[in-house]
Amino acid sequence: MLTIIPAIDLIEGKCVRLSKGDYTRKKIYNEDPVEVARAFEDHGLKRLHLVDLDGARSAHVVNWKVLEQIAARTKLIIDFGGGVKSDEDLYIVFNSGAAMVTIGSVAVKDPELFFRWFMRYGAGKIIMGADVKEGKIAVSGWKEDTGLEISKFLDDYLKRGVKQVLCTDISKDGMLEGTSIDLYKALMEQFPKMELIASGGIIHIDELYRLDEMGVAGAIIGKAIYEGRISLKDLQAYNC
Repeated sequence: MLTIIPAIDLIEGKCVRLSKGDYTRKKIYNEDPVEVARAFEDHGLKRLHLVDLDGARSAHVVNWKVLEQIAARTKLIIDFGGGVKSDEDLYIVFNSGAAMVTIGSVAVKDPELFFRWFMRYGAGKIIMGADVKEGKIAVSGWKEDTGLEISKFLDDYLKRGVKQVLCTDISKDGMLEGTSIDLYKALMEQFPKMELIASGGIIHIDELYRLDEMGVAGAIIGKAIYEGRISLKDLQAYNC
């Protein structure tokens, strides 16, 4: 069954959302991310996708104390992404309570380092981030296009043992226009054994059922929750 994964994006320790990854299009939803995380947990959600947008922009982990607080005050299974670029960053994140870490830019720019981490921690703890813009991989907080085709990129890494892939269509993220059903359908048809986590643009419960039917493993929901398009009660009911 599809796992529902609510998202908290952090800038200066506050819960925010961007539109299409644009830092100039920032909206603050809550100044207490722990309060938001506890609300997720209170409605029966088990996972949390925590994104350090400051870290993604500055190329090192910044908001690790928020991670530490959420891990200490909830039982949520947290996957953390944003700014993990070094052994020290990875140590900080795991030591602060993350169960998993999403690695995007390093997987593209430094495959040797990515696979060293992958071999050390295992497929259950390392999620490969694949952020897509017009069918190509983007990195560094979505600011840099690489020219790498998503299918070729995934094929190379899945053949080397990667299992979990978090794929975000940047054009959809934060836009409340619906998710990239066609993209995820094509990827699941090409890579049926991949544990795909879909991210970006989900606005309706029906999309979750469609993703589930395709065999998608998880779906990240952010702005739709904060803007009231999908209620936590709806997500609680979906999980039952």
